[in-house]
Amino acid sequence: MLNVSNTSRAAAFWSQALSYQPDINPDFLVPTDSRAPHLHLDSEDRTHIDLWAVDEADQLAETQRLLRLGATRVDWNYPKNADFIVLADPDGTLFCVINTSA
Repeated sequence: MLNVSNTSRAAAFWSQALSYQPDINPDFLVPTDSRAPHLHLDSEDRTHIDLWAVDEADQLAETQRLLRLGATRVDWNYPKNADFIVLADPDGTLFCVINTSA
């Protein structure tokens, strides 16, 4: 479940970011790959999503793609050798793109 203030705006961003599609119920996004988890958009619960990248190049490419979709960079106090980049979706929900090879 992902806490959002505007489910339509969040659905537009996250469906593109994750290659998901809206379900019959517009508060749910479903993956094009049936093995992936469904994403529930909700205005009352708070969660944090981590997106995984296979290496630094993939992490940077994914970050750029998400920025083009409407995400924004977040001013964050990163630890030395951080393996993550903090972004916010168009609704302001924070999420990270993690370099899993780090």
